[in-house]
Amino acid sequence: MSGGHRLGRRFGWLWAAYGTSALGTWLAFGAFPLIAVQVLRAGPAEVAALASVGAAVGAAVAMPLGPWMEFRRKRPVMIATDLVRFAALLTIPAAFALGALTFLQLLLVSIVVAAADITFRAASGAYLKTLLPPEDLLAANARFESTAWTTTIIGPPLGGVMIGLLGPVATVLADAVSYLLSALGIRAMGSLGRSGGEAPSSERRAAARMRPRDLLDGWRYILADATLRPLFLNTALFNGLVMATSPLLAVLMLGPLGFAPWQYGLAFAVPSVGGLLGARLARPLVARFGQHQVLVAAGTLRAVWPVGLTFLGPGTAGLLLVIGVELGLILCCGIFNPVHATYRLQRTAPDRVARTLTAWTVTTRAQTALLTAVWGVLAGLLGARTAIGLAGALLLMTPLLLPRREAALPTERDPAPNHV
Repeated sequence: MSGGHRLGRRFGWLWAAYGTSALGTWLAFGAFPLIAVQVLRAGPAEVAALASVGAAVGAAVAMPLGPWMEFRRKRPVMIATDLVRFAALLTIPAAFALGALTFLQLLLVSIVVAAADITFRAASGAYLKTLLPPEDLLAANARFESTAWTTTIIGPPLGGVMIGLLGPVATVLADAVSYLLSALGIRAMGSLGRSGGEAPSSERRAAARMRPRDLLDGWRYILADATLRPLFLNTALFNGLVMATSPLLAVLMLGPLGFAPWQYGLAFAVPSVGGLLGARLARPLVARFGQHQVLVAAGTLRAVWPVGLTFLGPGTAGLLLVIGVELGLILCCGIFNPVHATYRLQRTAPDRVARTLTAWTVTTRAQTALLTAVWGVLAGLLGARTAIGLAGALLLMTPLLLPRREAALPTERDPAPNHV
């Protein structure tokens, strides 16, 4: 991102920690299914369970952690979740070396990593809001977005080389080490000169008396806010439908249409450059047209592309169609995502950030798991192409859920008390 916009040394450490762990994640992309198939001789049902059950149970485990960490210092939570992911992933190569690796262990590790990932995301979002002034949040989120797409481009090919030379377990070890390095980077930030996310002792004592109904605070806050509510519904439905069609597209391209694996990989690697471009465009577009207008425009434009996959055919023309559709989709997402992340942080009262982000991520992941299962059934009944087309048609309606009006932002003195 723009090198002229300096965000400080502490943000630099946070950014480096994010990039390191993101690279590790993409190096190990697909490692668990490969280990299940190649090492444990698991079948399709077990591989599907590894992805769906791990994500769903991990989201359920993370639910109470949002209210729990709301009034606690966020940096220690981030370090702890990094170390939890490091330790959990490290058990995989250790058990493999001892000849004791089991499918149950893979499943348990996937649950722990999923829960820790949701918790880390919520804590880091809340921490970012205390780390930077509001006017710098978009620049920070745009840098995270560009880093995410950069690691998406370079991680899987490097991971593929590692798997070819050393096997899939080696990439899991690399992923584990990336979380250790991330924890060290966050620790190197030092404590903030400001509050650093540290709540007053009275609020920490109140948090210690968490009641069962507090588990739903994040959802109550989102659904009571006239701006967050439609944005929440839009992102959950959009992400779920896009991800639900991903395995169907793989089946269609690698099966009936006869694309080679390298062509399939190329079709999704090349368009990732659009994410980098979109992240770079986000700030100047917001400066010119305004945050709300860019959010609605990019959120609308990203929905028009996927329906084009319905017309996918074989050969070069089909490959170019996929690349074109994915490029347009990812470009719009590259603009939308940092603006959305910033808009959401600014719209959320300071004492509700951790709970809100936890509820948001839990819902998005649960929705994705549900829609993936539903679209798998639809593909079995109607065919992969028809199911992809149906998802594309539904995506065309998601812009109706975008917030049409920009409401006033809550302030630190008035954290929107009517929301809960």
